[in-house]
Amino acid sequence: MAIVKSLKGIEPKFGKGCFLAETAVVIGDVVMGDHCSIWFSAVIRGDVHSIRIGNYVNIQDNATVHATYQKSPTSIGNHVSIAHNAVVHGCTIHDHVLVGMGAIIMDDAVIESNCIIAPGAVVTKGTRVESGSIYAGMPAKKIKSIDPKLTEGEINRISNSYKMYASWYQDEESIIPY
Repeated sequence: MAIVKSLKGIEPKFGKGCFLAETAVVIGDVVMGDHCSIWFSAVIRGDVHSIRIGNYVNIQDNATVHATYQKSPTSIGNHVSIAHNAVVHGCTIHDHVLVGMGAIIMDDAVIESNCIIAPGAVVTKGTRVESGSIYAGMPAKKIKSIDPKLTEGEINRISNSYKMYASWYQDEESIIPY
């Protein structure tokens, strides 16, 4: 069973139909929407500031979501995929975003809707990623605009697929019954 831990009297809250893998960790001031999935060894640590997660968000294996003490909370919109080994720290991610494997998004960055952060990209502190774009590199820079077909074919496809994948694992211990 996943580790779900209250801290300083604040307990994580979950929407309907959320899946937590057995080795997922969710701590403290975390509020998650409906139909989210938190995968193996992913950590969502709301110990130093709040973390808010929308609906249909998947946080994949070994990803870390954290914030900065008394400065930078983390906010994640709807239909967001945070891929394996990504780090999301003290930033804002709007709706329909794909954060690639091993990407890092730092404090006070804002990722607008309908964006892709390429695998391995480092979005530095305070960067604003404009809607409908792909950012890559270290530091991450815009490399091109997203074709609407790519939004449907990658961003939404992955988000929807993870809801299906979670259904394969769901049993009485892994589904949050709220």
